[in-house]
Amino acid sequence: MKLGFLTACLPQVPLERIAAWAAEHDYDALEVATWPATGSRDFEASHLDVASFTDRDAEQVRTLLDGHGLEISALAYYENNLHPDEKRRAEIAEHVRRNIDTAQLLGVPYVGTFIGRDPGRSVRENIELGNQVLPPLVEYAGERGVKLIIENCVMEGWHPDGYPGNLAYSPELWEWIFSLGFYLNYDPSHLMWLGIDPVEALRPYVDRIPHAQAKDAQLDPRARNRYGFFGKAAERDDPWDMGWWRYRVPGLGDVDWRSVVDTLYEGGFTGTLSVEHEDPVWGSDEEKVKQGLVIAHRTLRPLIVA
Repeated sequence: MKLGFLTACLPQVPLERIAAWAAEHDYDALEVATWPATGSRDFEASHLDVASFTDRDAEQVRTLLDGHGLEISALAYYENNLHPDEKRRAEIAEHVRRNIDTAQLLGVPYVGTFIGRDPGRSVRENIELGNQVLPPLVEYAGERGVKLIIENCVMEGWHPDGYPGNLAYSPELWEWIFSLGFYLNYDPSHLMWLGIDPVEALRPYVDRIPHAQAKDAQLDPRARNRYGFFGKAAERDDPWDMGWWRYRVPGLGDVDWRSVVDTLYEGGFTGTLSVEHEDPVWGSDEEKVKQGLVIAHRTLRPLIVA
């Protein structure tokens, strides 16, 4: 098992500086963010321009990573592949394909994305839509020796009422996406607030989890007594603010990391555990984000066999 982090937490820092810092602070791998450079969302990061990536670019990136003793664990483009607007859905699918092409050039085995959802359709209707539009992406990846990995983030902010916006949030839905040929980029933080035991949910599916993300969640049951499971309603100005839980870096929330890592080992996991830093306490500027990554490292490194 290797320890890495998702570069999206440092959207304004070039990949060269991120790689140097990661190596200096004893990380093994980078999950590299590859959103288009549109600036449409604050958390989007574009550390590789996959839309115009060439063999020469691949050589330069490999030289950079090799020089720091790092590897790229996966490319990361988490978008709504069931977007209700067909034109936008096609744009997203095209960028997924460009990620796959870039992964092939770099010898990177995985591209991470979301299933997504059309919020105007029921879950069952979305599954029917997914059965139609998603298999070509899986086939495109497979032909190039790449696996598509789906993060189990709920993406509640994509739904007008805070309901699941990414149909990969439960083991029941994992089994559906596995049937389409996807793999899981397992993240225990999302299971915590759903009331799903992240260890028991993980145990049966490790063989379909080649890559995992390390993010923590801090729950506040007293606030849940006010807002309910679905979070703020009348008081929610920010679609991502549920009001009774928040993301934290590993070690500052309620995930039992010792049990999670042990279960991954027990199931034969040999991939990368990649820190996804979305902690509001250790955010807002580059130095605080890096301190958050240091905290995550201190939590996880002792659990990973050298």
